[in-house]
Amino acid sequence: MPDIRNIAIVAHVDHGKTTLVDGLLRQSGLFRDNQVVAERVMDSNDQERERGITILAKNTAVEWKGVRINIVDTPGHADFGSEVERVLNMVDAVLLLVDAAEGPMPQTRFVLSKALSLGKKALVCINKIDRKDARTAVVLDEVFDLFVALDATDAQLDFPVVYACAREGWAVRELEEAPGTNLSPLFDMILEHAPPPSQDASGPLQFQVATLDYSAFLGRICIGRIRRGRIARGMNAIVCKLDGTQEPVKVTKLQTFRGLERIDCDAAEAGDIVALSGAGSATVGDTICPAETPDPLPAIAVDEPTLSMTFTANTSPFAGREGKYVTSRQIKDRLDREAIANVGLRIEPGPGRESFVVSGRGTLHLSVLIESMRREGYELGISQPQVIEKDIDGVPHEPFETVVVLCPDASTGAVIQKLAQRGGEMVSLKVDEQAQARMEWTIPSRGLIGYRSEFLTDTRGAGNLYHQFEKFGPQQAKRRRRLNGVLIVLEDGESVAYSLNSLQERGQLFVGPGEKVYRGMICGLNSRDNDLVVNPCKGKKLTNIRAAGSDDNVILTPPRKFSLEEALEFIEQDELVEVTPQTIRLRKRNLDHEERKREDRAVKSAE
Repeated sequence: MPDIRNIAIVAHVDHGKTTLVDGLLRQSGLFRDNQVVAERVMDSNDQERERGITILAKNTAVEWKGVRINIVDTPGHADFGSEVERVLNMVDAVLLLVDAAEGPMPQTRFVLSKALSLGKKALVCINKIDRKDARTAVVLDEVFDLFVALDATDAQLDFPVVYACAREGWAVRELEEAPGTNLSPLFDMILEHAPPPSQDASGPLQFQVATLDYSAFLGRICIGRIRRGRIARGMNAIVCKLDGTQEPVKVTKLQTFRGLERIDCDAAEAGDIVALSGAGSATVGDTICPAETPDPLPAIAVDEPTLSMTFTANTSPFAGREGKYVTSRQIKDRLDREAIANVGLRIEPGPGRESFVVSGRGTLHLSVLIESMRREGYELGISQPQVIEKDIDGVPHEPFETVVVLCPDASTGAVIQKLAQRGGEMVSLKVDEQAQARMEWTIPSRGLIGYRSEFLTDTRGAGNLYHQFEKFGPQQAKRRRRLNGVLIVLEDGESVAYSLNSLQERGQLFVGPGEKVYRGMICGLNSRDNDLVVNPCKGKKLTNIRAAGSDDNVILTPPRKFSLEEALEFIEQDELVEVTPQTIRLRKRNLDHEERKREDRAVKSAE
């Protein structure tokens, strides 16, 4: 049995996890000296590269001084916390990465609390110590205070520390030694302090599935850690499912990790992390055991979703023009496939016959799924995000979040005003020597929906906002998310510059000239608080006394174009986002103007 260490790298978003893994892979001798390797090589997913974040947990392994170190690179964003929770069961220690300037952030607290509660050994790496605004000694004290606040044991409080600059590929054990020359101090710390896995290879097999992959050739691939016993290619076993049923399977292929590759092997023993094929319909949390001694492990605990959206088939007049998959049956099949591997997702029948309520950990969690579906050729209608409420002792409760805001001191007034209007309560406010403010808030989750674009405007793009689910609290008074009404298209047609020129005085436009529009589609934001039906397709009447150059004076402000997340946070309860492979449009749920008027009158009379 080879000497092994199993470790997960956890941190808040943008603190440098994937960059550090790049350095570990390079300095372990995995690549040739002349080999071209992309930056953030572990972020292989298209959306991960485009967004600059890690979405899926990934496995790799390096060799150092004859020891194989299995490394799990985890997401840093709170919306993908379920990825972190399930991979922690595969490892014996975590490497906690903390930014030398920002210090512990909401997600730092979340991932560390999960690791400590599972009894994992924590190693600390303070990264980016080369930053001009680094406050390394203060951040180390803050990390220790965080361990104390999370009720760490005496053994966990005695954590080792290294200081690093992952981007330049060096680390040191003592701050006075900086700058270093390589990452050897980090490798050595892992070998010294990360405990080797338990190696009960003589008992009956126990293998719990932590993540899933898919291959067109091999089918479903199960990745996890061998808890006990030994697994070999060709062996017969059973899958003990979470509902108590059992499924006989045969292991057709077995692989271990080395760098970015998976290496075929004939057998593996307790403590190793492997990928296997031939496990039938096994999913996350299932246990693979010998048929004669079934002994399933407890299910992997994952926090419940806090946000939901309704997915429907696209019912606009433009349905079917761009997508390949447009029916509710095709949408349901795709959502069911996603739910197999994405354990943080919950899918339920919706209020309509062709709708589905999809619940997740946040807007980003669900928007990544929607973006994947539109790239695969699906057309969808998506409703406004809604927080998931609970009844606790007969009192309605809603989710609250911890929010950390980093912004210039000059922007604090606008930020405080907006967050207070949305039901937030300030916990702390600190301003450093560089006039950078750090605020902590507690705010209802519903208060954050739609706020990010306002925040970027108020801070002129110089602020950062991070949030993390904290608790369920008594429900607060509901507030209208958007203060302005919208401009609604009167009839089907093509937008005309002449008409848009007069409409831009009434508000902000979302369409430009020459775009096809339909009745009930939202074409702009009204400057007042009411919805207004307008006709962007109305052309100028022709006469025989027009001046030759009179139409050249139309100057239009560029229309506002929404990203998927911005569109989801913009819409109100009676509106939908129409998502197709090429276009994102906003529309009213009910496209008929007269029916909407009747609905509004009925609502007002009921009130």
